[in-house]
Parts: sequence; C-alpha cells; structure tokens
Amino acid sequence: MSLTIYRKAHFNAAHRLFRKEWSDEKNLEVFGKCSNPKYHGHNYDLEVGITGELDPETGFLINLDIVKQIIEQDIEEAFDHKNLNLEVPEFASLNPTVENIAIVIYNKLRLKIPEQYDITVKLFETARNFVVYTG
Repeated sequence: MSLTIYRKAHFNAAHRLFRKEWSDEKNLEVFGKCSNPKYHGHNYDLEVGITGELDPETGFLINLDIVKQIIEQDIEEAFDHKNLNLEVPEFASLNPTVENIAIVIYNKLRLKIPEQYDITVKLFETARNFVVYTG
C-alpha cells in the first residue's frame, strides 16, 4: 500500500529576478516588477509530500517529527527572512524563481530523506502562483 503524507511549512524571503548580463530595461521587460533592483519579498508556503510504503510495525510511512526537523533546519533556517540572492549560497549564480527555489528545496530534502521515498515539493509564491516539483 503506497500513500503520501504531507508537512506544511512557511518562510518569508526577498529576491530579485534578473540576469546580471542584461540591462535593467531588458530585465524589466522579461521579469517585470520582480526585477526591482531593490528586491521584493514573498510569504512562501511550502507543502512537502513523502510517498512510500506503510511500515506495518510502526503504522508510519515515515516519522513526521523527523520530516519536521529536516524542513526546519534545512529549509526554514536557510531561507526565512533572507535575501535569497545575497544570503543563500545556492542562488549566488541561480536566478531565484519559484521554480528554482522548489528545485533547491527538493535537492536539500533529497539529501536527508531516504531514497525509498518519493518527494513532492509544492511551493506557493503567492496564493495564486505555485509550482510542484517531483524530481
């Protein structure tokens, strides 16, 4: 029996979408107001899904307390109240679009969650804009 459990999380972060080699005009044309040179912020909502087989001995798919700790330490502490462009090493040369943020989160989780589980990252940048990444 395969099933999926979810853990929700939240973080606030600032970013700027831009390419260094482009002019401010070109960045504005492509990324709109998200290319503001003074940055802007979002209240990100994260849903992490873990899919796998139920352990008949424990009744758990995976211990959610472990998932909670991983998310708090590796995602929330790394991203919350940070300027993603300036303070998060993964975005030193990677444009922090919601797509790229979801991929970075997935990769961080993949390092800590055993391979026997599938991971789904659902990241809301706004109430209407979100991405789902499954690796």
